[in-house]
Amino acid sequence: MKKLILIVTAFITFSFAVINQGTWNLDTAHSRLGFTAVHMGISDANGAFDKVTCTVTTANDKDFNNATFDLVADASSINTGLEARDNHLKSEDFFAVSQFPNLQFKSTSCTKVKGKKYLIKGNLSMHGVTKEVSLTATHNGNAKNRAGLDVAGFKITGKFNRLDFGVGKDMPVAVVSDEINLTADLEVIKN
Repeated sequence: MKKLILIVTAFITFSFAVINQGTWNLDTAHSRLGFTAVHMGISDANGAFDKVTCTVTTANDKDFNNATFDLVADASSINTGLEARDNHLKSEDFFAVSQFPNLQFKSTSCTKVKGKKYLIKGNLSMHGVTKEVSLTATHNGNAKNRAGLDVAGFKITGKFNRLDFGVGKDMPVAVVSDEINLTADLEVIKN
């Protein structure tokens, strides 16, 4: 009898954990993955990746502590608003998109810091190199969209050194900064 109770309790506990787990996918119409580099030390040059996917998996729909983030950007979708610059960024001088078609961030931890703030650590892969980076996330809240689906919003920021990834390695800092700032405005919809 004790064995039966233990088995039933374990099954109920496991079932509850699976039911509470959530998978959230990017709402591309309401999301943006952008970046900023300093041009010639005097002004910001901004851009974004137009083709991005992101999946967030969490055990709790309201609190994203211990969530996992898996974001992939199509490197050929880079958009700075100037076709000649975009083509240069796609070339072997920078992203080499024919050889390295995607950039990926895959989280290894997501820790609630305070209130709506989270520290997300993970591996950023681009240009054939993977490095650990830390990002700061603000969970802007949850809502229901017009279709009645659960939606969560985030602003995620961070920075990295492009030279650590071999991106634009022959481009001097006098032309483009080594430090690149990332800003992701993400809306994810629960499946």
